[in-house]
This record gives sequence, structure tokens and C-alpha cells, in this order.
Amino acid sequence: MRLLALLAGLFVLTACGSDHPDMKLNNGDPAPQFSTVAVDGTSVAYPATYAGKPLVIRFWADWCKYCAGEMQAIEQVYRRHQDKGLAVVAINTGQDRATIAAFAHKVGFSYPTLLDETSAITKRYGVVGLPTTYFVDAQGIVRGKIVGEADEVTFERQAFALFK
Repeated sequence: MRLLALLAGLFVLTACGSDHPDMKLNNGDPAPQFSTVAVDGTSVAYPATYAGKPLVIRFWADWCKYCAGEMQAIEQVYRRHQDKGLAVVAINTGQDRATIAAFAHKVGFSYPTLLDETSAITKRYGVVGLPTTYFVDAQGIVRGKIVGEADEVTFERQAFALFK
């Protein structure tokens, strides 16, 4: 079953480049808008839901071997800075609600988990590998990007820079 999930995930990531082959979201670019649903059923729209707040957008899947540990590290940073206005969302790439909910429960993080079952948001952001994390300032401009695994210190430095 995990092999099937891995192959599906690789297909999703391969497909990411096909719709927008020139899509490269970089520092200084406006973060693309999106609308989706959180795993708890709450509607989420960017930028409306997070207007005026720094936002960390994390793309992940349960088959990603680096995602679980890093999401726990992100949780620590989130807890330290959420009262200052830091918002974090975890956008799952191409998996169903039950899989996402089980993973979130197992790993134990409190920031919102968003569905992207068709990978439309993932494609819009030009994600080509997981995990990928974007750091968006309060004006909706991308100020940082991490492709692959990052430790808690690196993540916190990028998140904290959103407040400057």
C-alpha cells in the first residue's frame, strides 16, 4: 500500500511541472491565491483567511520520509510565535481526508491541515519535491523557500524574518 502511495505521489510531483512548466515561485513573487478545505471541514481561502498575517505554507504527504519529524519541529516554532501572529498551514499533496487525518493525529501538530486532493494548489505553487515550505509576509509576498528537509533553527530563522 505504501508503495502505491509512493508511486501516486511521484506521479503527482511529475504532473506538477506539466501544467506550468515555467512556474518558478521565488522570493519577491506574490503568493498564489487558493481556496480549499481543512481536514476538519473548515473553508480556507488565501489570502482572505490570513490577511495581514505572515504565513508559512508547508507542502507534504504521508509517504515523505522527512515530513513527520520536520512537522513536529515546525509545531514547536508555531507554538512559540502564533501569539505574535505567525500562521502555519500544512497543505497535503494529493491524498484523501482519512489518510491526512490519520497522519496528523499520529504526528501530533496543531496548525491547520489543508486538502489538495487534486494537487491544484501544489501545481500553482510550482512544487517539484516534498517537503517544500514557503514563507509569505503579511503583504502576501514570498520571502523564503525551503525545498527538502530543514531543522528547527533554520525554520525558525525563516519564520522570524517574516516579522521584520
